[in-house]
Amino acid sequence: MFTGIVEELGRIKSIARGELTISAQKAMEGTRPGDSIAVNGACLTVIALSAGAFSVEVMPETLRRTNLGNLRPGEAVNLERALAVGSRLGGHLVQGHVDGTGRVLSLTPEGEAVIMRVSVPSEIMHYLVEKGFIAVDGVSLTIIKQDATSFSVSLVTYTRRNTTLGGKRPGDTVNLEIDIIAKYVERLASRGRSTITPEFLAEHGFM
Repeated sequence: MFTGIVEELGRIKSIARGELTISAQKAMEGTRPGDSIAVNGACLTVIALSAGAFSVEVMPETLRRTNLGNLRPGEAVNLERALAVGSRLGGHLVQGHVDGTGRVLSLTPEGEAVIMRVSVPSEIMHYLVEKGFIAVDGVSLTIIKQDATSFSVSLVTYTRRNTTLGGKRPGDTVNLEIDIIAKYVERLASRGRSTITPEFLAEHGFM
């Protein structure tokens, strides 16, 4: 489990079949083989450690559902170690299970912030609600606006400087993970045993 609060920008050191090696510092503190680290929001297992770098295994399913297959040596990636019991929850509960990818449509300055609009596959769009959570490349963000095919989030200066989102351009692909609460609500509602909806949860401060 993660929070969507990026700890560090790592750099792709090398790419081999089914394996990524990433240069990092903070994300390696206390990390051991077998631990989980979110790379651009995808939960991956550490399989080896070296001086100033760690390696993770990447399954074909992960490559199909994420933008990790597009990475090249030298590129930056968002890193977050798994949430420790007793830690502060600064973002929202993120599983590291990417639901799909979106595409950056536009970046519009608004005061000190930048509004990023992202296209969303139809199978993900119906889970989203205004003021609800979404993880974009592993970054916990709040949806400020949405339409039938896209959503918008506000990127503050800190987020742009300390995550890969500051370097995104229209056309770039981003990993998306919807709020797990929305999935449970849909599951319960489909069984006819609950009247709770994403809108109800958002209205009462749960999303």
